Amino acid sequence: MPATRAAAALAAPAAPAAGLLIVNADDWGRDRHTTDMIFDCIRRGAVQSTSAMVFMEDSERAATIAREQTVDAGLHLNFTTPFSAASVPAALAEHQRTLIRYLRSYRLAQVVFHPGLRRSFEYVVAAQLDEFRRLFGAEPHAIDGHHHMHLSANVLFQGLLPAGALVRRNFSFQAGEKGILNRTYRSLMDGMLGRRHRTVDFLFSLAPIEPERLQRIFTLAERFVVELETHPVESDEYRYLAGGEIFHHIGNVQMGPHTLVSPNGLAERGHA
Repeated sequence: MPATRAAAALAAPAAPAAGLLIVNADDWGRDRHTTDMIFDCIRRGAVQSTSAMVFMEDSERAATIAREQTVDAGLHLNFTTPFSAASVPAALAEHQRTLIRYLRSYRLAQVVFHPGLRRSFEYVVAAQLDEFRRLFGAEPHAIDGHHHMHLSANVLFQGLLPAGALVRRNFSFQAGEKGILNRTYRSLMDGMLGRRHRTVDFLFSLAPIEPERLQRIFTLAERFVVELETHPVESDEYRYLAGGEIFHHIGNVQMGPHTLVSPNGLAERGHA
């Protein structure tokens, strides 16, 4: 999807698809504090979905909470932060360390396909998918990545994510917000992603919390499927969500979890 679509959509005729705002909190299970901050926002209705990390220190407890409280949880693939669970298979830990070294070696590492790391990427993705299934007893409703590394060239070109899954796209930007090469690359990657997976129409981060910026995002969500990536462990984001300020700004926008995105990528009305 072209990066300039956000600007064009505001002036376009109403889209036939029902709008939907998915407020998603990343890092569920990373540690107890992070999980608890997210869960508080979920209980208050400000967050509808979360992205769960596996093989982390609070993954087991977080999964139990999600199952018992019917929390909509997707998989937050992790290639860049060391697994912190009490017991992580040695082979998995070594493969992840290899990926951490590579992906942190230079800024554009994720956009370069590394044939020598095919096995490590395959192993680490498969292990996290299997662990999610074990913890949650189901397939993830959506898949994204810590630091957006699920969009690494190796992950996409190797086809490591389940076909047809709802996968987080690149951030959406208006013309002028990023350079032409940056926007072109993101557009090409989103096009590739869309041929094998489902994606939402737009993705934005909650931060920076600026009223005019957020109002543009909420306006898009009246007609399109918009995901808002949040991190309630950050104090300003937690205050905005848990304090209820978001409800003063969204108007009549439908809020809901990833499960409301139908197989054709459209929002299902009347089920929030």
